[in-house]
Amino acid sequence: MIKQSRILCLVGFVAFFSSRADAAEWRVGIARTDITPARSLWLAGYASRKHPAEGTLHPLWAKALAIADRRDQRVVIVTLDLIGDNFERSMGDAIGARVLQRVGIARQNIVLNFSHTHCGPVTHAGAGAIVSYDLDGGQTAAVNAYTQVLEEKLVDLISRACRHMVAAELAFGQGEATFAMNRRALRGGRYVIAPNPQGPVDPTVPVLRVRDETGRLLAVLFGYACHNTTLGGDCYQYNGDYAGFAQLALETKYPGATSMFMQDCGADSNPEPRGRIELAEQHGDALARAVEHVLDQDMRPVHGHLAVALTRVDLPFVDPPSKQELEQRRGTARGADQRLAAVLLRRIEQHGKLPTSYPYPVQVVRFGDDLSLIGLAGEVVVDYALRLRRQLATEQTWVAGYCNEVFAYVPSERVLAEGGYEAGGAMKYFGWYGPFRPGVEERVVGAVMTLMKRCQHTGR
Repeated sequence: MIKQSRILCLVGFVAFFSSRADAAEWRVGIARTDITPARSLWLAGYASRKHPAEGTLHPLWAKALAIADRRDQRVVIVTLDLIGDNFERSMGDAIGARVLQRVGIARQNIVLNFSHTHCGPVTHAGAGAIVSYDLDGGQTAAVNAYTQVLEEKLVDLISRACRHMVAAELAFGQGEATFAMNRRALRGGRYVIAPNPQGPVDPTVPVLRVRDETGRLLAVLFGYACHNTTLGGDCYQYNGDYAGFAQLALETKYPGATSMFMQDCGADSNPEPRGRIELAEQHGDALARAVEHVLDQDMRPVHGHLAVALTRVDLPFVDPPSKQELEQRRGTARGADQRLAAVLLRRIEQHGKLPTSYPYPVQVVRFGDDLSLIGLAGEVVVDYALRLRRQLATEQTWVAGYCNEVFAYVPSERVLAEGGYEAGGAMKYFGWYGPFRPGVEERVVGAVMTLMKRCQHTGR
């Protein structure tokens, strides 16, 4: 009889806690994996570098936060200490297909965000890398091998986060950091990369807090809109720049919690001052303090149902150069321009023509009526975040750039008209022949607004 009573008590105990887990508004799974290359690879971000990496300042991480609502609708947010440049659609789709097979999460329910550190490895020896870095055969093979390892690690990371989930509470708040400065300055009648204190920036530090039902901090997801470029081309050590230091500082402050950084729309902002490791640590500490300040305040609970959507909208390029023009450039140009001409000629040979547009991905994750995460691909300038927050003034929105694919800069109409590096000068480093046509901003914003309406209806 005593034994039977104990069994009944045990069953009741398990049932009680199972019912509490079932009743929880959110469940989360958290995982992380070290993605620091095991060997010395060419570092991404600066074409001026002369040789591969020389050691590690601190590890590079990929971290996953899987979130499920009561209906078991799920989203997985993955943050990566990588530049993301030339992370192509095919790579994200391959990861998504394998995750779908393993744990049933569709590609559109996975958000990949790149910190854009310029002290991480080249991750794909595609057209952009060929143009930017002039990799030799040995380095190309090493990068391709790392790409395969990275894909395997990310599939395993997402799968682990989805398989081990616990009841949780979500809350959102915003802070502010001030070390970002607009980097588009008018000099001699044209826009160049230089500090511009009068230019637009986004000081917002969005923070998503994840706690278990006892109040223990499990994870903090935070963002900032600023190029991750405190360190220049003379740095040859793997590290996450200011974003890496911010994550380290938060994980020291909150032992056992996972800190995750999302790069927002900072394509036309740089950290200031910059150039030394101690400045990267200084900016990281400042960002961490901004997050801590938010965590110390009353934060808004996040309720409701999840709704996730992803679509693609074509962004047209200007008219492409002819084959004859490219052959002439290949014979007369030098450096990156010569390599670009060769890449474009090879594309014509393989496909018969050059692409005239890019199928741009836009993603929205809506947490009921309390928070919407807007994920924009590419290196997105700050105008997009400022405009979307104005247009969605009644919504609590988080606008992130560098999501899913970092295929080029994405200029606003203002930046496109002004010209300069972000408007089109950087296109060659991604393997493209020219800037976008006017109208790119309306296409992107229009896609966002369509998804916001769609998710509003399905997220309730």
